[in-house]
Amino acid sequence: METGGSSESPVETKKPKSKTPRKPKESALKQKSPAEFFAENKNIAGFDNPGKSLYTTVRELVENALDSAESISELPVVEITIEEIGKSKFNSMIGLIDRERIDEALYDDFETAKAREKRLAKEARVQEIQAKNAALGKKVKEQVAIKAIKGRGEASFYRVTCKDNGKGMPHDDIPNMFGRVLSGTKYGLKQTRGKFGLGAKMALIWSKMSTGLPIEISSSMKGQNYVSFCRLDIDIHRNIPHIHLHEKRDNKERCHGAEIQVVIEGNWTTYRSKILHYMRQMAVITPYAQFLFSFVSDTSDKNVSIKFARRTDIMPPVPLETKYHPSAVDLLLIKRLIAETSKQNLLQLLQHEFVNIGKAYAERLIGEMGPDFSPKMLVKSLTSQQLVRIHQLFRQAKFDDPSGDCLSPAGEYNLRLGIIKELHPDMVATYSGSAQVFEGHPFIVEAGVSVGGKDVKQGLNIFRFANRIPLLFEQGADVVTRTALKRINWNSYKINQTQDKIGVFVSIVSTKIPFKGTGKEYIGDDISEIASAVKVGLSILKNFSRLLEIYRLTALRLQTSIQQCCIQLKSKIVKKIQAREQQERKRNLSKYIPDATNAIYEVLKEMTHLHASKKRRYEDKDAELLSKVSARLITKDTLREKLAQHVEQVDYEMALEYATQSGVKEEPRENIYLQLLEAEKDFIDFHGPVFVFRLFQ
Repeated sequence: METGGSSESPVETKKPKSKTPRKPKESALKQKSPAEFFAENKNIAGFDNPGKSLYTTVRELVENALDSAESISELPVVEITIEEIGKSKFNSMIGLIDRERIDEALYDDFETAKAREKRLAKEARVQEIQAKNAALGKKVKEQVAIKAIKGRGEASFYRVTCKDNGKGMPHDDIPNMFGRVLSGTKYGLKQTRGKFGLGAKMALIWSKMSTGLPIEISSSMKGQNYVSFCRLDIDIHRNIPHIHLHEKRDNKERCHGAEIQVVIEGNWTTYRSKILHYMRQMAVITPYAQFLFSFVSDTSDKNVSIKFARRTDIMPPVPLETKYHPSAVDLLLIKRLIAETSKQNLLQLLQHEFVNIGKAYAERLIGEMGPDFSPKMLVKSLTSQQLVRIHQLFRQAKFDDPSGDCLSPAGEYNLRLGIIKELHPDMVATYSGSAQVFEGHPFIVEAGVSVGGKDVKQGLNIFRFANRIPLLFEQGADVVTRTALKRINWNSYKINQTQDKIGVFVSIVSTKIPFKGTGKEYIGDDISEIASAVKVGLSILKNFSRLLEIYRLTALRLQTSIQQCCIQLKSKIVKKIQAREQQERKRNLSKYIPDATNAIYEVLKEMTHLHASKKRRYEDKDAELLSKVSARLITKDTLREKLAQHVEQVDYEMALEYATQSGVKEEPRENIYLQLLEAEKDFIDFHGPVFVFRLFQ
């Protein structure tokens, strides 16, 4: 017992400690602002790495500039400059003094003695092999310079500047337009260039993460006598702008537009080709715009300056915001429309908040909903169950397809001009389809096929556009690529898929592009996830089945578009082959004319000698011909000329017979562009599928 008592005594001494009151744990629930979410998931918006971030920044600024100019029907002039900033210059910009290294071994790019010995041995072996090859007379490859070791922390920085002649921005709206994520002017149901509605905001977030430097904006609207200047960054955790300077400056030049400047970490070396390809493809799809691109470096050999000149002044119409199609809405969207509508009753809601619902059809829908519904019932009084009933009826009822009037395709004329301007092909054909519908969203497919051209590789060169912006990544899985590779029989159109230089251009515009993947870089052709999605549930399977139908429909339209272009090209290629065969045939016949002339003339001279010596008599036309030969009225030159005329006549008759048998029609129409002579003229434009006729008054 004593032992037990002694063993309990230590426990008793700890009891007071266990009785001390503990502070209640704070809630583990945390929230993230939209800016914080995109900062942590920057790859979603295309900021995967420094190189991709530089490309995406350029893309976002250029597309914003085009949207701004097109919104006021101004022919866009966009200047984009990328300036390389060295380490010392960057340090001076942020107020950091350069410091010499003290402990070299501390750094990632330090080369140990063993590594140096290994590198020198490798260089010695390479030199020995090259010396042996040179002694044997073999071709010696130039020794590749050993790349300098670059530390992980050694970053490259660039100042990206974009200037446009667009609408500009209201002075008071600038901070929120750049410093508050998910706020802007592009939200709504309409065709837009952007993918997430982030624009330059994501470039500012990347600048905040990589350099800590603010963004600078200069903006002026038409008629303003001042320029709004704003220097700001973003409070990522609170999703609000942090303004350094916001003031009005004198607009001496009375210009309008915006100039945006941001300093970010990037990698020009790895993404140089992507950026230049993007600018070139943007010049193809927007031939009415002028782009001035420059890359500036301390090393003059790296400098780049390219001007993509304007080819036409015909602009597509501005995309219009449209109302939702009943089959394209979900339950959450119906609730939002009811909360935002100014209409009082259910009949007015159906008529004015959705497309393709007239008064009579709205009354029929309300009658089908059940006895709890009436045309005059207040929309604010609808219960959750009634909203579900409306949603169910929208999914099951039959509605007319929405029109494509709200869309703004590039146009067959502009697409054709853009291809000719940038690629200089031997032949080009274009096609613009009519508006089609998927899930209540209209879309239009435009296509172009070119053969030959400048800086075009052999084989298929595929150019993809979605809402008039180039898509450069994840091309292999895209519906355009798969259609061009697998569904088009190029040989049937006299086009060699491997030897010819073929350009395939496909542009899709819609109020909702069916992108696949978080990066929104391609439009999928197949749904490989269906098999795994079956395990999740029937509802998910239905969603994927609906998407699969969309992709199949899109693929079919693309195939038809490309085939229409190929049909146009086939007639041109056949004519070209015919002309080449005609020239070859004529050349083959003509090269025998001298020999045939000499042979015939010698025969005629011999016949003349026999006729004169009366050894053999010729009568009528033969005698007359021989007398002309004797009188030298017929010479070798005469025979040569007659044979050449005969070759021309035979060649013409054979070509005519071929055209009659093959049913060759008139030459397809070619585009004609008349340059404007004077800037200020009154005129009327008459638009055709592949031309614009301008009548000056």
